[in-house]
Amino acid sequence: MPEDATSPGPQTPPAQTSPRIKGVITDWGGVLTNPLPDTVNAWIAAEQIDRDSYAAIMRSWVLQAYRDGEGENPVHALERGEASDQEFERVLAEQLRHVDGRPVLPDGLLARMFGATALDEVMLELIRSLKRSGLRTALLSNPWGSGGYPRHLFPDLFDVVVISSEVGMRKPEERIFRHTAALLGLEPRECVFLDDIEANIAAAQALGIVGLRHEEAARSVTWLRDLLGLPPAEDPA
Repeated sequence: MPEDATSPGPQTPPAQTSPRIKGVITDWGGVLTNPLPDTVNAWIAAEQIDRDSYAAIMRSWVLQAYRDGEGENPVHALERGEASDQEFERVLAEQLRHVDGRPVLPDGLLARMFGATALDEVMLELIRSLKRSGLRTALLSNPWGSGGYPRHLFPDLFDVVVISSEVGMRKPEERIFRHTAALLGLEPRECVFLDDIEANIAAAQALGIVGLRHEEAARSVTWLRDLLGLPPAEDPA
């Protein structure tokens, strides 16, 4: 999801550990990668996309998809796998323009939008370490584009992988959280969830899942290790 739909929700580290937590569920883009606004801004600059045209369609589509929660729009269809990447790219490109007024090429639009994506090695190592410690780990992601995951990394990171377009459900729908917890063999209350979208965190918390809105790696690492009663991460230096 390329743009935040809600205002930040400040969070503080837990006052005590939670030994009941047995599983960690995490988003991908913006949590295990660099922030999505940074990625999108790089694309806008590189292709000279008119920012107003992009912002207008994101406000309409993303706010409805993540905050209002009603109706249907191309984001719902893409994230549930009801529309192909090519169909979404065509509809999105029709709403965009370059700063000089030229139309935006739809072919490969999603790959270009996310071309500046970079893995966050600190967060990846956190998930690896939690999996090694015996916690169950899951990826729960709403993808924009089917080719953006380094799936060769998944075996070391996750016990379970849930991609919204592959299961016909999307965050923040209740059923996808229940589905992910069930695949882990856990109750929702036994899980913690990391995501960069406040609406997704709120939906998870409504089911009893402990939620953290991810903003930057150091804070999330400290928060999770405190919550789980784990020792501080070793300083790589």
